[in-house]
Amino acid sequence: MIELDTTDSGVVVPVKAHASARKNEIRGIHAGALRVSVTQAPEKGKANTAIVALLAAALGVRRSQIELLSGSTHPQKKFLITDLTLAEVRSRLEQALDA
Repeated sequence: MIELDTTDSGVVVPVKAHASARKNEIRGIHAGALRVSVTQAPEKGKANTAIVALLAAALGVRRSQIELLSGSTHPQKKFLITDLTLAEVRSRLEQALDA
């Protein structure tokens, strides 16, 4: 299970990222974090931008509703999702994992 956290601003989603992969995809769950792969290289924030786009598509939200909180240069990242409840984020992530 993904270890989601709530704050006054929204829901924090832990992500284990793999850049320079063959395709953009949500790969599952590992150690309480959402595993994602993106084709962009980890340089100049390109991979982080691709992860935001992937999460936005999976959650059905605008990219502006997703903010990188920590881990900009590290595979372990935390993203803040605004304007959704914890239950909504959990439900949408489960749907994305099932797809």
